[in-house]
Amino acid sequence: MDILERIVIDKRKEVTLRKTLIPVTQLEQSILFERQTISLAEKLKNSHTGIIAEHKRRSPSKAVINQSFNVFDVAKGYEDAGVSGMSVLTDTKYFGGSLDDLLTARASCGLPLLRKEFIIDEYQILEAKAHGADVILLIAAILSKSEIKQFSELAKQLHLDVLLEVHNEEELQKSIMPSLDMLGVNNRNLKTFDVSLETSKTLSSLIPDDFVKVSESGISNVEAIRKLRPYGYKGFLIGENFMKTDNAGESAKQFMEQLK
Repeated sequence: MDILERIVIDKRKEVTLRKTLIPVTQLEQSILFERQTISLAEKLKNSHTGIIAEHKRRSPSKAVINQSFNVFDVAKGYEDAGVSGMSVLTDTKYFGGSLDDLLTARASCGLPLLRKEFIIDEYQILEAKAHGADVILLIAAILSKSEIKQFSELAKQLHLDVLLEVHNEEELQKSIMPSLDMLGVNNRNLKTFDVSLETSKTLSSLIPDDFVKVSESGISNVEAIRKLRPYGYKGFLIGENFMKTDNAGESAKQFMEQLK
């Protein structure tokens, strides 16, 4: 069993438990449920840099990245640096994140926030909305075509943007539908954890121009972005690169300055 399959099995148990603790009606009564969302896709279309900076404490491939950062400071630092959006990992078991991180980020910045999560149930989309997210991530590798349609359409009803992540042509072909805003190509093979920017280059021509193209994983320098831009990429998700420094916001700021 690969890591992705293990995560999904654990996620199903976790969501089943959470549904019993917090009913949907309670999520819908959250003060943030009525909040007007900010479109990350629109921000990326009009951005000169397209950086989506991530808050990530650890990962299955890297163990601990940074446990000492305060989410509030990271979000504020990213906003001051001028990033286009922020990704917040909310998986606890494998990434050390939580929905509280999303709430904290929401309270500390005005950036579009992506809930980075392994979504396998509509309930998690309602959670995202109730905790201040503007965007949800759907991972093609763990969802059927009908689930992608069902989840993305629910997100649109809630005025959330949808970033759909693919790793190969097969996942991309089953996923293209009008209820998506952004198509993200993950350069990391989730089975082996190998990273190659060639994945983004190869798949770029297969992504219709109606979608904002986002490249994810393995972007550790400005040169990588310069190489990907001619392929039509508008968004670049960067996590470890900023999080492994002493000051994520300052690190993002320096990166952005090099990019200009």
